[in-house]
This record gives sequence, C-alpha cells and structure tokens, in this order.
Amino acid sequence: MNGPIILLKEGTENSQGKQQIISNINACQVVAEAVRTTLGPRGMDKLIVDGKGKTVISNDGATILKELDVVHPAARSLVDIAKSQDSEVGDGTTTVTLLAAEILKQCKPLIEDGIHPQIMIRSLRTAVRLALAKIQEISVKVEKGDLKKQRALLEKCAMTTLSSKLVASQKEFFAKIVVDAVMQLDELLPLNMIGIKKVQGGAMEESMLVSGVAFKKTFSYAGFEMQRKMYKNPKIVCLNVELELKSEKENAEIRVENVQEYQKIVDAEWEILYKKLDKIVESGAKVVLSKLPIGDVATQYFADRDMFCAGRVPEDDLKRTLKACGGAVLSTCYDISDSNLGTCETFEEVQIGGERFNVFTGCPNTKTVTLILRGGAEQFIEECERSLHDAIMIVRRALKNDDVVAGGGAIEMELSKFLRDYSRTIKGKEQLIIGTMAKALEVIPRQLCDNAGFDSTNILNMLRQKHATGGIWYGVDIHNEDITDNFEACVWEPAVVKINALTAATEAACLIVSLDETIKNPKSNVTPPSIPGRGRAATHLKCGGLSIDTTSKDSTTKQSPTPQRKRRKVWGNEYVKRDYDDTAGNPTTSLANCTTWLSAYDHN
Repeated sequence: MNGPIILLKEGTENSQGKQQIISNINACQVVAEAVRTTLGPRGMDKLIVDGKGKTVISNDGATILKELDVVHPAARSLVDIAKSQDSEVGDGTTTVTLLAAEILKQCKPLIEDGIHPQIMIRSLRTAVRLALAKIQEISVKVEKGDLKKQRALLEKCAMTTLSSKLVASQKEFFAKIVVDAVMQLDELLPLNMIGIKKVQGGAMEESMLVSGVAFKKTFSYAGFEMQRKMYKNPKIVCLNVELELKSEKENAEIRVENVQEYQKIVDAEWEILYKKLDKIVESGAKVVLSKLPIGDVATQYFADRDMFCAGRVPEDDLKRTLKACGGAVLSTCYDISDSNLGTCETFEEVQIGGERFNVFTGCPNTKTVTLILRGGAEQFIEECERSLHDAIMIVRRALKNDDVVAGGGAIEMELSKFLRDYSRTIKGKEQLIIGTMAKALEVIPRQLCDNAGFDSTNILNMLRQKHATGGIWYGVDIHNEDITDNFEACVWEPAVVKINALTAATEAACLIVSLDETIKNPKSNVTPPSIPGRGRAATHLKCGGLSIDTTSKDSTTKQSPTPQRKRRKVWGNEYVKRDYDDTAGNPTTSLANCTTWLSAYDHN
C-alpha cells in the first residue's frame, strides 16, 4: 500500500468541515456580545484600559472593537466591517456588527441540519437585494430648495446620532454646531477642513464653533509679549525655515588659526540670520508661521517691526491655514513674492479656557471651520470628539443623499415584515433562509428594548401588529416604553446608513459561512540566543584577520566553575590562549584588538 502523503509542515493546525463553520460563528457571537449593550439612546458605555494603562470610555462600536484587539481570524471580519462603516458613513457601527452576528446566529441551526453553505449565501444575497430595493421604495426625499426644511432635516439626523452618545443631554446644542460647521464648507464637503480642538475645563455648553482656522499657541521665546495680537487683513507667510542660531550637529568642522577668523565665522552666521529676517520684513507679511522653530532673536526682531510670529506650528494646522488663506509653504526666505502670501480678514490671539489660540477668520480661498470642545475629564472630551465626528459624517451623507428613513427599529421591522411575506411566496430551502434573515433584522428593536429595560417580547409583538396593518414607520418609543411613529417623532436617519449596514453585514455573514477550513502554520522555531540582546550564536568570529572556530570548546571548561585557562582553536593550526574569571564574568585577553570576541560563549 502507498503511504500517506504529507502536504503540511509538522505542527500545522488544520480544522475543516461543518464544525469549523460553527466555531467561526461562535467566535463572531462573542465579538457581538462586547458591543451589544451599547446600542441606542439607553446604551451603556465601555471603559477599556490598554497595556500602557491608558483608559478609553466609549460606546462607539468601531472604537471598542479597535481597542479590544481581536485576534481570532474569522471574528476580525466583524471588526473590519465596523471600521468600514465608521469611515464610510460615520454611524451604525454597532448596528452592522449586531446584524452580521444575528444573521450568523439564525443560520447556525440550518448549517447543523445540513443545508449547503452556497445555497445559504445565494439566498442571503437575494434577501439583501430585496431589502435594499424596499428601502429605496419607502424612503422619504427632502427637497434641497427649501433651506429651512433642509436644515431641519440635518439637525434631526444629527440629533438621532447624538442621542446614543455621551453628549445626549446636549444633543440640540451640538446638533446646531455640527450643522453650522458642515453648511459652511464648500460643495465638496471636505472633512479635513473641519478642525476639532480640545480644551480641558469648563462645561460642554462652552464649546464653540470658529468660522475659520484656530490652533493652540505654540512655544514662544522672550519678546513674544511685545508683539501685536490682532491684525486686520494681514499678509501671511508660511515657512519651512529655522529662524534661530544654534550649534551645528552635522558638517560642523571648522579650522581656524586665530581668534579673528573664528569671529568672522560667528559674524557670518549672524549676518545670514539677519538677511533672512530682512527678506521676510521686505515681503510685507505681518504674520509669520513656520513648521520649524523661530528663536528669541527673530521673535524680538519681528516684535520691533510690528509683526507676529509662531514657530513649531503643527503640520495639519499649517496645511489647513494654507488652504483657507492661500499662499504656499516656502523653504527659502530669499524669494518671497505676493503670490506666495496668504491673507484673511482678521487674525487675533484669544484666550479660551486655560489656552491661548491663534484664530484666522474671513479666509478667502476655502471655507473652513474649527470646533473647540470644552469639558471636564480628558476621556470625556475624547468621547465627545468621537461623537461629533459621527454626527458630522451623518450630516455630510444627508447633504449628499436626500433620502431619509425612520430610526428606532422602524425600518428594520418593516424590512422584516416585507421579507417574511416574500418568503411565503417561494418554495424550498430559500424560504427558510430568507425567513431567518427576516428574523435576524428584529435584533435591532429587540436590543433597543433590552438596553432600555423594556419588555422586548411585548414591544415586538405590538410592532409586528402595527406593521402588518400598514404602519411602516412605527418603532420603539424609548421615552414612554411604547411604540410610536418615529417619522412623526423626527427620529430620522439617512437611508445610506441602513443601506451600507445591511450590505456590509450580509457580505460579512456570507464570508464567514463560506469558510469551511482553517489552516494555521506553526510558529517558526527560532533558537533563543545564549545571552539576551546578543543575537543568534555564530559558528565563527573574525578578529585581527583570524577566523576563530567557536564550536570546539574544551571539555574541562564545563566541569569546574573555578578560574582556569581555556583554549580556542584558530584556523591555521594556531592556538590563542585566553585567561578569564568564570565567576566574575570579566574576560581578559592577551590580544589587544580582541577584547570582546567570544564573550557570549565564555559565559555559557
């Protein structure tokens, strides 16, 4: 008989078949459990402490899953779709995770009963295609012509997103700020033109929106207090030049024969600096910004000439200033033209809380805004920033896509009812699978009820009855433990959020179901070094032109710990004698050029 054919390396883990699919589904359920209680206005927050002791407080699904550092290969697909949802539309990260996990949970019994995964995948894709068509059919379009209606729509969408965040108590206040910020951008709605700065201290209501560029005051030298802090229509120059005298670290060799020559070199350095400063003054600029330091001499020089300067400006703030005010970043001070200078209506330095801010308003080129957030704890301000990021993304999507649907589980219940009715019109295994998809969609209203402490069974029965009689926008009423028309209650969400969540969740579920085998290669067997930090042991070392064989150790050296003489064989039939103290670990050698060779082996 022929022997077995071995294809994989020894130690390779290989699991396959139905049990492997079930194992992957179970892993995805564990991931979903981590974010399940964060869904909705009554969702809980998670406190996560990383390996360095940094704490993160959040109820954003994508943030939580990123911080958890999931290592299971199949479960990481849920982390990836949450990240995708966050980057694509900003909100719905927990929704997409729960939907994918619930679809897999409902499919698990069918897989155990022997339904082929490909039949399941085909049916799930049919179901999601029907669901997306239904969303397009029933979604409500808001006309862009009426600015009041459009603004009201955007504020409702922002408040729906913020209602499940840590800033829910001030959702009306922040919704107006977010809508104002997005509405001030140009038609492309560039996200990088919205800056968010955090100032610890004060209340949430002290947060503000600056119609322009604002960044924290940078490190300054003596003489900065003498500079003006406000200009009208100033010219702005942005540099990538160091304007200070400092000792050279590279190419700094200078050979002189007397003190006078050294003094000439020092005078030349000062002359170069002053020439740079003179060229900047001649350009007519009143505000000087640089990515590199601006020293005390330059600071005092500009102050004497009624100019403002700021060095070490962060690169992202400098880029935003360039886009808003115009100009270019210059690497030289000797060729500054008017086309390289920017301008704005007003520049001023203002005090906000315990921080000083440089503020540019009335920027002519590109519309830009800066959100300045206030709050107590650092973790709270960071979560507030994440919440406003989600709201900004939702408002941007709502501006680009006018279709909205009702939230609070209303759209999921309507899709569930639609798919359940459709499944009754077909035969075979597809009927079962589309029915499981319909049941999986009910996880959103059910979890909203559970997180609020409601009787989810009773609420879902009421919702099924209402949707069966044509109440397509009825969802969970969080405030009264009842059901209500969430479209009339202004609980609105952009349709693109639900479309993206359904698509991503279904594709992730299909991916998990299609995985019938997992092959895990063994870890490489790397021989640990004899001494930490010394690297892998070498068989030969070269010293003074001699190649030394390190493998032939004298047998007597392994027996006695007392100081003794050891021998190492040298190619060419020569011997080098070496004296050292085993107990002290202090090797000495008669070869002056070989003080460190073989030290790793002498301690073995």
